[in-house]
Amino acid sequence: MVALVVIQFFPMNRNQSESVPETDFMSVNTVPANIQNKIEVSCYDCHSNNTEYPWYNRVQPVAWFLEDHIKDGKAELNFNEWGDYSDRRKNSKLRSIISQVEDDEMPLDSYTFIHRDAKFSESEKKEIIKYLTKLKNNL
Repeated sequence: MVALVVIQFFPMNRNQSESVPETDFMSVNTVPANIQNKIEVSCYDCHSNNTEYPWYNRVQPVAWFLEDHIKDGKAELNFNEWGDYSDRRKNSKLRSIISQVEDDEMPLDSYTFIHRDAKFSESEKKEIIKYLTKLKNNL
């Protein structure tokens, strides 16, 4: 019990930014509003520089787990840095995103369990995949 109390005094650096960089996926591409909203709601908490933290992020060791998860997500794909990616890397990332959305691997079940609005409906999946495929083909 003492250890749980003590670890509360070791806060994490928060993944939050006040600005949206020019290199952001939404700034670099012409994204339809419905797709933009769904990608931001479903992906940006782990794959951008601005996470909207839940209340339980202030409790250790949960905060450590979330920060590690966000760090890994951003290392794999950071939508805020999209404009800095080479066309080859963009193509690879788009293929990966399409595949993971098709296979229901993203967003993660552990995320959509709590964030119900982040889950893709079948029609949203089709719209997003169609858009991302078109974007990939235009690279």
